[in-house]
Amino acid sequence: MFESRLITIIRKTRSINHQIRSSFSSQSASKNLHTPFSTYNNVTNSTARTSFIHGFRAFHNLNKGSYVPSFKYMSTVAASACKENKETVKLLVTAGPHAQKAIGIWLFASAAWVFSMVILGGVTRLTRSGLSMTDWNFAGSLPPLSDEDWLIEFEKYKQSPEFKRVNRGMDISDFKFIYWMEYAHRMWGRALGVMFALPFSYFIRKGYINVRLGARLAGLFALGGGQGLIGWWMVKSGLEEPPSEYSQPRVSPYRLAAHLTSAFAIYCGLFWTALTVVMPEPPTESLAWVKGAAKVRRFALPVGIIVGLTAVSGAFVAGNDAGHAFNTFPKMGDSWIPEDVLSMKPLIRNFFENTATVQLDHRILATATLASICGLWWSTRKVDLHPAVRSLIGSTVGMAALQVTLGISTLLSYVPVSLGTAHQAGALTLLTFMLLLNHTLRRPSPMLLKSLPAVAKTI
Repeated sequence: MFESRLITIIRKTRSINHQIRSSFSSQSASKNLHTPFSTYNNVTNSTARTSFIHGFRAFHNLNKGSYVPSFKYMSTVAASACKENKETVKLLVTAGPHAQKAIGIWLFASAAWVFSMVILGGVTRLTRSGLSMTDWNFAGSLPPLSDEDWLIEFEKYKQSPEFKRVNRGMDISDFKFIYWMEYAHRMWGRALGVMFALPFSYFIRKGYINVRLGARLAGLFALGGGQGLIGWWMVKSGLEEPPSEYSQPRVSPYRLAAHLTSAFAIYCGLFWTALTVVMPEPPTESLAWVKGAAKVRRFALPVGIIVGLTAVSGAFVAGNDAGHAFNTFPKMGDSWIPEDVLSMKPLIRNFFENTATVQLDHRILATATLASICGLWWSTRKVDLHPAVRSLIGSTVGMAALQVTLGISTLLSYVPVSLGTAHQAGALTLLTFMLLLNHTLRRPSPMLLKSLPAVAKTI
């Protein structure tokens, strides 16, 4: 029994080495490259060593009677060979593992910074601090440093519709609180721009970033710069007189949705790019797992789109203050569907400006999100998947259930700052899970596919 298993492993190793040598030779011939024998020998020797290491690890697990996957060894023999011959795989960072690690850490840190910006923005909105600063400039300015400076800023705020209709009894100490909230939100965004630009310039100067990655990051940086303009465009709408003397001043729901959606887009772009830098190949160790991932991939993308649409609809709930109406669940007041859901003309306005319709839409989309994620989990129970993918699907189900619970609790509690902020953070966290799931389900490169065994589990 021992000899037969060992012979099988050696045969598979020789077969893989033969395939990689053939691929290496054909690529060199097609490009008229005269590769020195020493370079070719280094690649094949490294591949052989890696093959035997993985082979005996698999043999050791075979004797235990089970296969134990490891994230450290998700890549197979072909992936190891690709590190030696970078022409076989398209990497965003080609300056070596040190540069790959540095850029990955930088991009993940930038994404985390954007995440914190979204949370801080939610706190600013829920504390009604966003309209405390009545002017804006791109570079920013120092805060008030003396009592006289504070009185000047307070007098500016007194001219705004929000002070006249909502905060007429506010004193200077209360004004300082909302002013510092808005000031912190703005300066935190400017600090993010500096934190992103300086390492970006350094990595370009060192040659760590290729043209493809550089263009993508430049686009995200430009979108981040435009985010400040969108934010002021949004705040400016709240400084205008409301159309009715009975309505409270607030920012345009369309502009708030644009501001929040662009923040989500920047975060998704940074997080996805960071994943691609540090994980060029998806986790897979057999063709069976590749086929299973392909089945899940067909459903994961539509589910991710539903999650994104639900988050955008939440922006319209915030923009219309719809969370302060119909604070019952599952019914909206005494009925399932309010009578005035289609009262505005033209009809399309109801889906963006009608409080009842906006909240009803968000309830329906949230329910659809939870149902679709649970359906995704149910449909993959019997599919042969990598353990990391299966674990990720289960975690996504748990996060979706938590997010729905947070949403209901926020509604029933009349939107306290703590729960409202947690609900907004939960939306971005759930979107993060869906990004990670879709990235993990990508199709491996042809080079990796050629080296994979049919199955990873052995009995």
